[in-house]
Formats: sequence, structure tokens, C-alpha cells
Amino acid sequence: MAAGAPPTLLVVDDEARILSALRRSLRREGWRVLTAGTPAEALRLLDEEPIDAVLSDHKMPRMSGLDVLEAAAERRPDAARILISGWPDEIPAERLAALGIRALVPKPWDDAELKRVLRGALEP
Repeated sequence: MAAGAPPTLLVVDDEARILSALRRSLRREGWRVLTAGTPAEALRLLDEEPIDAVLSDHKMPRMSGLDVLEAAAERRPDAARILISGWPDEIPAERLAALGIRALVPKPWDDAELKRVLRGALEP
């Protein structure tokens, strides 16, 4: 994170209305929020932008959220990684731990809880 600059959060979800809702909610926190509607777009942004945290949906076409966060770990090892999913019980805890994922947020999410998790992940 550049001194004095707000943290940059990359939000990845293939559903436009969810992506829009997350963007609106999280921008109110003063963070720089980048969004990606596809895993490919997320990978491009990870290569081109300074990212402090990645919040990714799990079930997406062509690439899962776990795969996106694994790629994020390779490209931006210092970036916090958080998974959001409507099916949290299907995700093995061992895989979350192996990828260094800080939290698994269930959908529908609670805005206050999501922001608390992200604030914790974005603190220096």
C-alpha cells in the first residue's frame, strides 16, 4: 500500500447485480474498489494494478474463486484473500488454509460483517 493512499480491493463476481451491490457498499469505506466480472478480467487486473486484497465469488464459469485466489497468491502474495460463496459448506477447510484465505464469507452476506472482515484484512 502506498503511504497515504487508500487500500485497493479487487472484487470478483460473475453476477453483475452482486458485483454492483458489493461495489456500492465497499466504496463507502473509502477503499479504492476495482471490479471484475470474469476470472480472466481479475487476472488481468492482478497483473496491472496494485492490489491489497481480493474478494472473490466461488462459483463462476471457467475458473472457481479458489482458482482465482490461488492465482492472486502467486501474483500478489502480500494481498489478503477472501472467498465469498452461496455454498460455503462445499469448500474444504484444508484448501482455504493451504491458499492462505483469511475468511470465507457466506452469501447472502451481512454488510457490517463483510466490512469488518475486510478492515481486518486491510490493516497494515
